[in-house]
Amino acid sequence: MSVSPASLISQAVQARRHAHAPYSKFPVGAAIECADGSVFSGCNVENLSFGLTMCAERVAVGAAVAAGKTDFLRIAIVADTDEVISPCGACRQVLAEFNPSLTIFSANLRGRIQEFSLAELLPRASTGILNRP
Repeated sequence: MSVSPASLISQAVQARRHAHAPYSKFPVGAAIECADGSVFSGCNVENLSFGLTMCAERVAVGAAVAAGKTDFLRIAIVADTDEVISPCGACRQVLAEFNPSLTIFSANLRGRIQEFSLAELLPRASTGILNRP
């Protein structure tokens, strides 16, 4: 049972409203879809020690994993930007841990949507720094 891209994006928009972004003032929402149609949302959670900040994508992944889900198909990411955003390198690698060919819908609040494959954004995700699987 698949969720429509519009529904996935809508759930990411809802999650974005709960972001804790007092430092960057850049709230982001994410919603990740599992193979069974379940969806888990996340938002960025900033910290004064910026390295401890959690991105929306990784919060959504954590919520899904905590519920016993790891079979991810698609993720939507939403921010209030002119151009759509893409996951940071850390999020790309975390997503690749579960599905290197994950579909990513990136949207802004003005209705612009772009679809990516994680494999496009992070080629050779599973070879590691020694070029070995």
